[in-house]
Amino acid sequence: MTDQHDHDGPDAALRADIRRLGTLLGQTLARQEGPPLLDLVEEIRALVRSDPEAAALRLGAMDVTTGTKLARAFSTYFHLANITEQVHRSRDLRRQRATQGGWLDQAAKLIAERGVPAEEIAAAARRLAVRPVFTAHPTEAARRSILTKLRAVADELDAETAAAVLYGASDEGPTNRRLAELLDLMWQTDELRLDRPDPTDEARNAIYYLRDLYAAAAPQVLDDLADTLRSLGVETSPTARPLTFGTWIGGDRDGNPFVTPHVTREVLVIQYHHGIQATEAAMESLINEISVSRRLRGVSLDLSASLATDLDALPEVAARFRRVNAEEPYRLKARCIKAKLANTRLRLTRGTAHVPGRDYRGSAELLADLELMRASLARNSGQLTAVGRLASAIRTVASFGLHLATLDVREHAEAHHVVLRQLYEQVGEVTDYAALSRAERTKLLSEELTGRRPLSNMDTPLTEAARKTFDVFGTIREAQERFGTEVIESYIISMTMGVDDVLAAVVLAREAGLVDVHSGRARIGFVPLLETPDELNAGGELLDELLSLPAYRAIVTARGDVQEVMLGYSDSNKEAGITTSQWSIHRAQRSLRDVAARHGVRLRLFHGRGGTVGRGGGPTHEAILAQPYGTLDGAIKVTEQGEVISDKYTLPSLARENLELTLAAVLQSALLHTYPRQPAEMLERWDATMELVSDSAYRSYRSLVENPDLPAYFWASTPTELLGALNIGSRPAKRPNTGAGLSGLRAIPWVFGWTQTRQIVPGWFGVGSGLAAARESGRAEILAEMHRNWHFFRTFLSNVEMMLSKTDLNIARRYVETLVPEPLRPIFDVIREEYELTKREVLAITASPALLENSPVLQRTLAVRDTYLEPLHHLQVALLRQYRDSGAAGRAVATAPGARRAPGDGTALERALLTTVNGIAAGMRNTG
Repeated sequence: MTDQHDHDGPDAALRADIRRLGTLLGQTLARQEGPPLLDLVEEIRALVRSDPEAAALRLGAMDVTTGTKLARAFSTYFHLANITEQVHRSRDLRRQRATQGGWLDQAAKLIAERGVPAEEIAAAARRLAVRPVFTAHPTEAARRSILTKLRAVADELDAETAAAVLYGASDEGPTNRRLAELLDLMWQTDELRLDRPDPTDEARNAIYYLRDLYAAAAPQVLDDLADTLRSLGVETSPTARPLTFGTWIGGDRDGNPFVTPHVTREVLVIQYHHGIQATEAAMESLINEISVSRRLRGVSLDLSASLATDLDALPEVAARFRRVNAEEPYRLKARCIKAKLANTRLRLTRGTAHVPGRDYRGSAELLADLELMRASLARNSGQLTAVGRLASAIRTVASFGLHLATLDVREHAEAHHVVLRQLYEQVGEVTDYAALSRAERTKLLSEELTGRRPLSNMDTPLTEAARKTFDVFGTIREAQERFGTEVIESYIISMTMGVDDVLAAVVLAREAGLVDVHSGRARIGFVPLLETPDELNAGGELLDELLSLPAYRAIVTARGDVQEVMLGYSDSNKEAGITTSQWSIHRAQRSLRDVAARHGVRLRLFHGRGGTVGRGGGPTHEAILAQPYGTLDGAIKVTEQGEVISDKYTLPSLARENLELTLAAVLQSALLHTYPRQPAEMLERWDATMELVSDSAYRSYRSLVENPDLPAYFWASTPTELLGALNIGSRPAKRPNTGAGLSGLRAIPWVFGWTQTRQIVPGWFGVGSGLAAARESGRAEILAEMHRNWHFFRTFLSNVEMMLSKTDLNIARRYVETLVPEPLRPIFDVIREEYELTKREVLAITASPALLENSPVLQRTLAVRDTYLEPLHHLQVALLRQYRDSGAAGRAVATAPGARRAPGDGTALERALLTTVNGIAAGMRNTG
């Protein structure tokens, strides 16, 4: 499986490695399945290039067993190409770092050139709070078993390169033997999951990455940040938390019936156990390194006293260590910390109470112990270690804590009202809570918050669903008491449409003792999630009304005058199209920024971005720099999910680059983007043009999604009914009780279906109509000006251009002509017309002859991928037709929304189809 291309150019080394792995894969196919399979692969690849119609006929007539093997071969190729591209991207970034410095260095240069005073930099550094949040949204099609082997392939390629640097030309023989072994193992590993993962499985998957980040990438980035700030004249405390990690796994209840209070507790215990293990490894490193003897250097009285107290309280510290390390107080203190960590693990296992001095609850006591060591070293000729190895360990512990990642809890707004209706029925004050208007609910709940009575008790009868919602708040309180307050900090209200939706969650939190406006207690913050264009457009008004309520403002005060608001990219895109979604989010940020400033509140924006452009994806660094001025003062949260997590964090060097990119962009924005980059009259001109573009794009998009035939067309032309059978996430693909239409379909399967068939409607549809309307109104020069000078607009068009490049309507036509009934096919004509219009309009603004003209390497990479993708698409079309003719599709749709499918209940035909889905997902680099 090799391609013959020219051997020069900027990507020559990458293509050479892909050819090499392709050759090894071909040998694996011949070794494992016999030469005929390899011959078939080569025949199909050649046929696709020379005669696509003949290739389609050949694949359509293929038996299921052979088709499955063929799909697996192409899928494996894409996995190998992807990991090789990651390896080479990592090498390129390392070379760039060696010659130009890291991203933080580049940001520091810009800050220094601007002449920003040190006190402003110090203030921004104190506010710096970047948090990637790992979600369990099901968009990673590859199994962990496959990803682990791909990581091993990457390690082999890197080790070979390192050896060549050290010793000159290296012998490829040993590496090739190891790579061949890994490829054989990959071929013998089932890429399909037997069963749907549960939330604890998903938590363990996230922990895999968090442990890797703890071990390498995060400490490097945190040290780089400290050095960068030092170069700008600012010293930072090692206990500061400029970078932390979050997770939704085990806390995201919105639409996932499997996330119960019990699951939340279980996930937190799993995280804590792994956090303790990671911290123990860090302590072991300190024990090995900090061998300072009190015979040679003094020790602070504080550390001596603390060590004596620890040794009295911790008889489990072995006598051997007390003897061997008697004159090495730092080693002995680290051993005491390890003993406390072991006791913490035992406490969690047994469910016993925290004992101060013998175990840890949260990270504060642990950090205090480490700070004692650091202060003693700094005062006793150990300054280099105090600001070096030990400071690095403290930064890492402060970043991850013992919990690794802070858990966000999320629930749909309506779920809280269901509980309150039952509670008010019990007290007899409101006979029909559900009939109240939003204004009436807001008044009722505001008064409830200012009162002192409990609305419930332990015995208040509730329905099972309401009890699960209500009990989550008690679970949060219990978790904070058991693990420390930092383990859960935010409660997110999905589909927030009014102030009453936020207050409903606050009242239930008060019932659990998490909130008390009279004493100024707020153990969690409340986060409205604005998900639709209407809610985004009204976000400023909602926040203004919320912060104007004295009771709620008291809660925000108790949270340090910080209000978090989450912006939903996925659902706004699905409802309004990419143009209106992106523009609504941009305007919402401006409005929220201004309202927060008027109320004297710091705004923390939480960007709910997906992996694909259709769900808010795209380069994080560019997205941050494209935010409106003043919206980023240092604090930001961004969701990371599915294939984005594996793409960003599988390789430690790439993980480092991605974390540093985000930190550098936030620091740069916080210090350099505090006022408009353009004159007010220019922004007004751009805003007016963007309004016109958005309105026209919205009308075009809605004309498509409101077409009564679209649901039938979507289900017929895409393999979306198979998403549930992939078993890639615990959450159902459809919201409950929403029927067979598109309204209840989540954004992920919506994007998944369009992407698998290369229509990719969510990534570009309507853009052309919007841009054409602006051009026809005489604004062509303004559009060009916006592209040259407006970061937001340039980033938007860049992402759309990428989606246009991945769209292939020739392939899509095959799905339509084979699978879609004749009366529904005019919808494809509408899609094709809008695609051609969008492509023309984008190229007119960018003044390019072709898409991705300024990215020739990427252009060539996508072209090569298409030669491998096309057979998979043809095969998928043929198999889908057989699948549906057999009646299996109807059974899949019936069970997909929520049922857990039993292992082994899929037919050979379904397995073959799922293999093509995996392969196309790998080739496209995304699922949803």
